[in-house]
Amino acid sequence: MSAASPGAPARGTGLLAMAAAVIAFGIAMAFLESAVVVYLQRALGIDPGALFPLQDPAGMSDLAAIEVGREAATLAMLVAVGWLAGRSALERLAWTAVAFGTWDILYYAWLAVFIGWPSSLGTWDLLFLIPVPWAGPVAAPVAVSVALVGFGLAAAARLRAGAPVRAGRAQVAAGILGGLVVILAFCWNAPLLLDGGIPTDFPWLIFAAGMALAAWGAATGLRPRSA
Repeated sequence: MSAASPGAPARGTGLLAMAAAVIAFGIAMAFLESAVVVYLQRALGIDPGALFPLQDPAGMSDLAAIEVGREAATLAMLVAVGWLAGRSALERLAWTAVAFGTWDILYYAWLAVFIGWPSSLGTWDLLFLIPVPWAGPVAAPVAVSVALVGFGLAAAARLRAGAPVRAGRAQVAAGILGGLVVILAFCWNAPLLLDGGIPTDFPWLIFAAGMALAAWGAATGLRPRSA
């Protein structure tokens, strides 16, 4: 049996510490972002329950452009954490999923603590503005984030233990296509929102189809290879 090189970390080591660090980052970042949202709402006199209809960007001066930049910066920070936490491309993707999911779930949790919003998982939220408005009941992004954290932790654990994670054509195609279908569901009401409307119907069947397809890709990627 060959000895491991002195500088090489043993397989499986550091998983709990890394998971704790990434999750702690997501919790702290969610606190920071939710606090900023509360500050801005109070400074601008915005009712947190009056997200719709959307305000005309022309009447918001440069705030709309700043908001788009903030969203891009948030995604960049989450990806950077995943990149630093992982040792390979797949593990970096896994930790990015954990960071994103934790941040998203705790963002709503902190807002509920601070201002009592959202009042329920059925409350509608404006999720992103890139490239068009994304909207949906809070339950939808929370479901996505729970899946991201679960599959991300499972993939990171397998990779740290030296076990393979399958990323074949079928898994990659299912993940990408499923993700695009989920995004389609979130953007389903974009024309209505851009026209000044208030969303009331969410395409749950389309959303569920995208989630199922992506989950199949992740689950088959984590399934141990048969001997």
